[in-house]
Amino acid sequence: MIKRQPFFYDITLRDGNQSLKKPWNTFEKEIIFNHLLELGIQGVEVGFASASDMDYEACSRLAQIAPDNIVISALARCIENDIVKAVKSIDAASKRRVHTFIAMSPFNMEYVLNKSPLEVKKQAIEAVEFARKTIGKNGQVQFSVEHFGDCHENIDFVIDTLKEVVKAGANVINLPNTVERTRPKKFVDLVEKVYNALPKDIIISVHNHNDLGMATATTVESYFAGAIQLECALNGLGERAGNTNLYEVAIALHNSGVDVPLNLSKIYELALTVSDMSNVKIYEKAPLIGPEALAHRSGIHQDGAVKTKDMEKGAYRPIHPSLIGRKDDEKLGFTSQSGKTAIFEIISDAGYPITLQEAQRIAPIAKEEAEKIGELSTRNIIDIYYNNVLNVKGLFKLCNLEKTSDGNSILEFMYKDKKYSMEVSGNGPVDSCIKALQKSGFNFEFLNYEQKALNMGSDATAMTIMQFKAPNGQTIISRGCDESTVKANLKAIFNGLNIIEKLQPESMTTKR
Repeated sequence: MIKRQPFFYDITLRDGNQSLKKPWNTFEKEIIFNHLLELGIQGVEVGFASASDMDYEACSRLAQIAPDNIVISALARCIENDIVKAVKSIDAASKRRVHTFIAMSPFNMEYVLNKSPLEVKKQAIEAVEFARKTIGKNGQVQFSVEHFGDCHENIDFVIDTLKEVVKAGANVINLPNTVERTRPKKFVDLVEKVYNALPKDIIISVHNHNDLGMATATTVESYFAGAIQLECALNGLGERAGNTNLYEVAIALHNSGVDVPLNLSKIYELALTVSDMSNVKIYEKAPLIGPEALAHRSGIHQDGAVKTKDMEKGAYRPIHPSLIGRKDDEKLGFTSQSGKTAIFEIISDAGYPITLQEAQRIAPIAKEEAEKIGELSTRNIIDIYYNNVLNVKGLFKLCNLEKTSDGNSILEFMYKDKKYSMEVSGNGPVDSCIKALQKSGFNFEFLNYEQKALNMGSDATAMTIMQFKAPNGQTIISRGCDESTVKANLKAIFNGLNIIEKLQPESMTTKR
């Protein structure tokens, strides 16, 4: 493994900014720049000084406020006026760098530059010599081979040119995949060739675009091939499909055991800020920072996520959310693909008591609803919980329970539209109600009773939890809620009867 620490060189304020529908002014750039400092970035390309007066102004301002340990760079074409203007714009910075570039791919030299390879080579060398002279021996010169990713056919020419460019004064050689056209390994192989050909005190850099969605992979693998400087953009901003996303590269290296010299806990907050300021929304499935990046809807995934939610390593997440400063945790959404674990977690997180057995019982009901309307909201699921746990509609309906003058109790209830009235002697309302039901011929066994004070709204402050044994031996949990403890008890009993009846139709009446 490479021993040297990666050098993160941010291109948001130049390459990212130039792709925006409304490029940032100096004030806006300064806000992003200060966030980059908090992130711990090591180098920043603050702009293209020759692009406009606003860009020149921004370069000058950021150079003035830059800390002494941050490399401040300005872009320039291989044109003397550009180089002079770039150097002048960052004159106030302690660590100054001028970044100049020219295309060397056969296609671009012929059809865009309309120059021969020898003409391009001469222009590159002369530009670097001039840049070195202009910025002085204490400044840095970065040279980029634009469209390096298209230089497979003429890589020997490129390497020969880069050797001369280094002799002319370049400290940093940047190898851009200006347009991503093929798999990462083909590009990484080219990077490795350049790394092996140049002196080891030269910093090799990569700058990858994301046209095929592989910029992160290409950048990470380029690091292991010898590229120490990694040019990335916040939120992956950049032309077309964007530049390499800084967050993804940083976390991929971190997870690979590389010492990443960034304050990773600042990532999520910074991502939201950049999205807001650029008016470029974060894709909901964006890795790490997307609203859906921590969402699980498959029942199998939900089960694994819940079982490992308090661990540093999760069953279905690449990092703990807190690593990048996310306060939110893994989100469980309920669809027809979900199961009891999601029901249990969603109801529990909403503050309602539920067991896994109850969650398993109502999951098919929720699935059926989700098949009709798609993902269920928390409100949808709570409604299902109320209707199937706390207020179970069915064939059993409580009418009345009252004491007689001689201390007995009379229970009046309906079953299948038939009214029952049964007088019994019992030890309190619960005992009396259960005895009356059993005396009426209904086949169930009462197992356990528990009561809790619960704050679930003004009309539900007492909760009764009961367990019954159904005719087939299955244990049923039943709940009842009411301001009145007695009513909560009775609701729990009749909810339990309706649950058993729904699970095992007709089985409760075998004794009659």
